[in-house]
Amino acid sequence: MKKSNDIQALYFITLLVTLASCSGIAFIKQDELYISKEDLIEEDPITTRISGYSRVESREGFKLVWKDEFDGNEIDGFNWQHLIDGDGGGNNELQYYTKSKANSFVKNGLLHIKATEQSSPLHGCNYTSARLHSRGQANWKYGRFDIRAKLPVQKGIWPAIWMLPKHNTYGSWPQSGEIDIVETIGHEPKNIYGTIHYGQKWPNNLHTGDTTQLTKGDVSQAFHLYSVEWDSEEIRWYLDDKLFASKTKHNLAPHRWPFDQPFYLILNLAVGGNWPGNPDKETVFPKYMFVDYVRVYQKNEKKS
Repeated sequence: MKKSNDIQALYFITLLVTLASCSGIAFIKQDELYISKEDLIEEDPITTRISGYSRVESREGFKLVWKDEFDGNEIDGFNWQHLIDGDGGGNNELQYYTKSKANSFVKNGLLHIKATEQSSPLHGCNYTSARLHSRGQANWKYGRFDIRAKLPVQKGIWPAIWMLPKHNTYGSWPQSGEIDIVETIGHEPKNIYGTIHYGQKWPNNLHTGDTTQLTKGDVSQAFHLYSVEWDSEEIRWYLDDKLFASKTKHNLAPHRWPFDQPFYLILNLAVGGNWPGNPDKETVFPKYMFVDYVRVYQKNEKKS
């Protein structure tokens, strides 16, 4: 009986190997399947890093409490985690977020978030990208958040730098709030959006914010400094240290001001969705979102 079982097992293994060789089936882990292709990185490490708005090293009246300069060889796991999913973020987005180095990595002092078009769908998605967050590592209540970044353009491209609450103290999204430090949509390459979300559950959710426009070039041609200052009464948005929007508790009345709890940072590059629409024949992949640094400041304590 044992001998018969061994023969059957050997036959079964042989059959599997034969089927795999005929059908192209390969038993490959995801990290091995998505290998970063260095030749597709379209950036000059010198001009890319220094072009655009100058780096700001300090903030008067503020203390630097957290930063990532992306000067190492890997994404710092003490600072960031990856979201892995393909649910479209509730916006009918088209990407699958991976933790693969094909979609996010550090090189030449920059974080690269890379959106690629797949030759065959991954879990039903025709694009892959990355979404990093600091939820398990770092959360803040109030402060100034500076992110120096260069963002991609063209139809269907949706980079975002934003914040969500660590805990849903006041209920599920957006009852506990959302702070969008910057969003851009690829077919509006000069426009920068700053927004907060609040109110009740969908479809009674609300948002308010403002937009500004670059006077020279577009968001993909140079680095810009995208910032938010947030305190107990107000949220202010800055582009290259110039104030372009502010919202206070009074702007949300009679609705709750949920921005009195710790929030965490998110960096992501989405493809498609309800707002930007889908990529068209003019959209060229891969797309890169470059981040030079993320710095978090909080106000110095007043001496009595």
